[in-house]
Amino acid sequence: MIKAIFFDIDGTLLSFETHSVSQSTIDAINAVKAQGIKVFLATGRLKKQVQHLGGLEFDGFITVNGAYCVTTDNEVIFKRLIPKDELNSLIAFQENVTQFSYAFMVQEGSFVNHVNDAVTDIARLVEVPVPPVRNLREMVDDEVLQVNLYVDKELEEKIMKEAFVTCSASRWHPTFADVNIKGIDKSTGIDRFLEYYDIDRPETMAFGDGGNDIEMLRHVGIGVAMGNAGDNVKAVADYVTSSVDEDGVANALRHFGLIG
Repeated sequence: MIKAIFFDIDGTLLSFETHSVSQSTIDAINAVKAQGIKVFLATGRLKKQVQHLGGLEFDGFITVNGAYCVTTDNEVIFKRLIPKDELNSLIAFQENVTQFSYAFMVQEGSFVNHVNDAVTDIARLVEVPVPPVRNLREMVDDEVLQVNLYVDKELEEKIMKEAFVTCSASRWHPTFADVNIKGIDKSTGIDRFLEYYDIDRPETMAFGDGGNDIEMLRHVGIGVAMGNAGDNVKAVADYVTSSVDEDGVANALRHFGLIG
């Protein structure tokens, strides 16, 4: 019996083509909610970046890949920050080794050191504003929840080796990676909400499409990969549904008998 379902946003609820949630997805989620099943968002976004979701209401929010978890009543049940010394190491690497764009994510929003094509392309893809440019040295003492790297996999590996000791990276796009504390991912947030609502892990389901969804899909009772997911995501899923643009969420919920 499923009591809680966790949904990624970009490429799972939100189409990269239409930048909206399909009516079939809205109807399906409302149908499971009507049965008393709790629904949660699990995203790499900040909570203030959660928008355009067709009026859907959720029971909680796993944001910045598990580093900040908050209930629908804005009760913070988990928070984990990027260490300041590693932020300084990243800044030094960017200034002294090679130039690239990166962003610090704080509760007020996401701020970038430099806008380039990668930054504008990612913002356009997920339909959020291009992050404002700031001197990120001035933000080291702020509560930085996540770092975004606008780099390819090869440069990401060099940055992680040289600048980050306690952090790890995950990516859902060839030119973009999220950086969080090692061991913090969407499954971390799932455990916090299961404890909060007294739900057992076998009673859970999750939907995702990106690399930052892999641990979540492994962790829940039933992990569903979208048809548009990468092969590495599909490989860990219990079930692969159709794509976000082909009613993937509704089709999977119907397959498992959660909606008619």
